[in-house]
Amino acid sequence: MKQTTINAIRVLSAEAIQKANSGHPGLPLGSAPVAYTLWQNFLKFNNKDPKWDNRDRFILSAGHGSMLQYSLLYLYGFGLKTEDLQNFRQLGSRTPGHPEYGHTVGVETTTGPLGQGIANAVGMAVAEAHLSATFNREGFPVVDHFTYALVGDGCLEEGISYEACSFAGSNELGKLIVFYDDNDITIEGDTDITFREDVAARFKAQNWQVLKVDLVANPDNVALIANAIRKAQRETRKPSLIICKTKIGFGSPLEGSEKCHGSPLGAENLQKMKERLGWTSAPFEVPAEVLKHTRTAGRRGAKKQRAWKAMFAEYEKQYPELAAAYRAAMKGEVSGLEAAEELFDFAKPMATRQTSQAVLQKIAARVPALMGGSADLAPSNLSAMKDTDTAVYGDFGPQNYAGRNMHFGIREHAMAAIANGMQLHGGVRAYCATFFIFSDYCKHAMRLSALMDIPVIYLLTHDSIGVGEDGPTHQPVEQLIALRSIPNMRVYRPADGKETAAAWISALEGKGPSALVLTRQTLPQYAGSGLIARKGGYILDDCEGKPDVLLIASGSEVELCVGAKAALAEEGIKARVVSMPCMEDFEKQGKRYKESVIPSAVKARVCVEAGSSYSWYRYAGDKGEIVAMDTFGASAPAPLLFEKFGFTVQNVVEKAKKSLAK
Repeated sequence: MKQTTINAIRVLSAEAIQKANSGHPGLPLGSAPVAYTLWQNFLKFNNKDPKWDNRDRFILSAGHGSMLQYSLLYLYGFGLKTEDLQNFRQLGSRTPGHPEYGHTVGVETTTGPLGQGIANAVGMAVAEAHLSATFNREGFPVVDHFTYALVGDGCLEEGISYEACSFAGSNELGKLIVFYDDNDITIEGDTDITFREDVAARFKAQNWQVLKVDLVANPDNVALIANAIRKAQRETRKPSLIICKTKIGFGSPLEGSEKCHGSPLGAENLQKMKERLGWTSAPFEVPAEVLKHTRTAGRRGAKKQRAWKAMFAEYEKQYPELAAAYRAAMKGEVSGLEAAEELFDFAKPMATRQTSQAVLQKIAARVPALMGGSADLAPSNLSAMKDTDTAVYGDFGPQNYAGRNMHFGIREHAMAAIANGMQLHGGVRAYCATFFIFSDYCKHAMRLSALMDIPVIYLLTHDSIGVGEDGPTHQPVEQLIALRSIPNMRVYRPADGKETAAAWISALEGKGPSALVLTRQTLPQYAGSGLIARKGGYILDDCEGKPDVLLIASGSEVELCVGAKAALAEEGIKARVVSMPCMEDFEKQGKRYKESVIPSAVKARVCVEAGSSYSWYRYAGDKGEIVAMDTFGASAPAPLLFEKFGFTVQNVVEKAKKSLAK
């Protein structure tokens, strides 16, 4: 039955790809015995409760091989039907071209961009280690599971894998087990053309246990694979890499060729493969005994869950406060922060990175699931939760997995993807931090946060030419518009402490990812700011009656608009200052509210922001002026740069008059 089930995985995958006339059959055909061994004999899951907290996580990092996962989800009873397999890659189907979190039951994360999945798996292993250290007590392993990932050559060629795996080895994440489908083929041909390194030596150097299984010399040898998995599970101080030497497209006439990497086999080759495998069932049908065999794994998992629930019930009796805290953490909801008046207590001028630090300390005590850190920049971006007399947050690491402060190292890309994995695992509210300019390194992982609509928080400091002497390499210009263009991403650029607090509250209580873009330079505190900033845009400083001109800005440039309003008033010109900390939230408001803030009848407008002008045309209108950065910056003290590039009260005044004259 083992061999028949392995072949069922192969045939279903190849048939679906052939019917769609699109897809990647090579990986499913080669790695089917690895996937079968894991799912049939080791993976802990309950197909009737796919979100069971203590399930093992399986990540298909090589997401182009998605039909492997869909075949497994069908065979192991996660609700997919043969009709779903037949609709692979079709509009509206539950089997899209690459696995999508929240779309297909049983898919733990969205994969396809190579390397992202293995970094997500590292994040899940981080969350497992942290939660087990926080909640487990002797005799009560409330959190005790493995994270498994399947990667290919492409994942390991991507730089993010180096970053993530180095982090995993340094932090001794022994519950992480990665299968490497080593078939020596990518879409352009043999990997020797670009990828000749000793992968085993690389991982050993990164403090991984490395095991090898030769499935070329021993095709479909389940015993060899199982033995490697058991060895990996026994190693608790190192993550494990199981190098599975396979043949891409196994069993087909295209075996070993790049021609089966990203294209269907073709009807004739599919038939020849079936004949070689001895497969006689009708298309998309599997023998009843195969389904009977695979469904036993689900029943075994259900039994394990029942035992876990019984154990948790006793845990709840002995440790009621811990049990309640665990349930709250896994629920993941945050509420009630709006009523926390201390979050809005700011008097003296501060940089918004400093106000964010102050808010973070107060929120850390209220949200025990909050966990995160920086890419080696915490002293600059002020992203660490500081121990106090009443709370010790500690640093996450091999000596203290209960620590809530993360040291990601200089690994921005992996940091963002690891944060995604932490958030996806559940039980933690993940945040990460770097300089705003380095959000470019985080971009693909940030995009996936938005695609999955998960509430990872990105703290991005040193937000403009205000960086000063470090020069244009470190001065963000186009990054604001880049993040604002991502669907589901909310970008906050607060002007003071109360706006920063509102941004943190929105980020924690909202659904999708948030970017908090924060200044290095000191900003004033405004009497008119506060929770109203959660609307995204609001009237910060108004005039009597109808305004002659609207002055609209975000972040540090709000100060220029407040100054310009006063200067214009001396000349008898009435101005309204609109603070726009989050365009995305403002656009979600009703038409009446938006009209009350930015009345369509007032055509004279000036929009001010030390970033690209592209964000502002919809608010400037046909008679408005924009003060923005459409060139790179320069190396000089920040005050000189703001003057050089026109970020002055006088320039805003002149632009207002110019707009009024149109």
